[in-house]
Amino acid sequence: MNNKILFALMFFLMSLMIFSQTRVAYVDSEIIINQLPEAQEVKNKLEAEQKLYLDTITVVENEIKSKAEALKAKYEDAQKQIEAGKITQDQAKALELELGKMQEEIQELDQKLTAYKQNVQQALLSLQAELFKPVREKITKAIEQLAKELKFNLVLDKASDALIYGDKEIDITFKVLDKLK
Repeated sequence: MNNKILFALMFFLMSLMIFSQTRVAYVDSEIIINQLPEAQEVKNKLEAEQKLYLDTITVVENEIKSKAEALKAKYEDAQKQIEAGKITQDQAKALELELGKMQEEIQELDQKLTAYKQNVQQALLSLQAELFKPVREKITKAIEQLAKELKFNLVLDKASDALIYGDKEIDITFKVLDKLK
């Protein structure tokens, strides 16, 4: 029992010594990005691009809405004419086919709109990654330089829970690989 306590105490003290030699810092990249003029320019470009897409989406949504209203009006009119006995059976079948085509057209437009929205979302994400890449590289470079100057071994990002900088001296990747072989 005493050996276990002694071992646990030694392990705790060794961990404390190792940790005391490793200096860790963190940054909040969201705050940094929100303060950089370059990032604001990127956000403005993205918003302008998004507005173009949203305008197109609005036009198509309005077209779908007006066609749906036309379909509803035509259907209600057809119902009234059938109830009043003003339409023959052949005319009713023709009207039913016409209404079916109108409904198919609306569904097709809606499916195309859904696909367009998905493509837009992918395009905007891709554009965002492309436009923010130089900004992120600038931030990362500044963090690495500052970490070396201030002798930090690790720098974590509070906003994304990611490691931004890690001193190569504490990297044990290849030791783990050797251990696994």
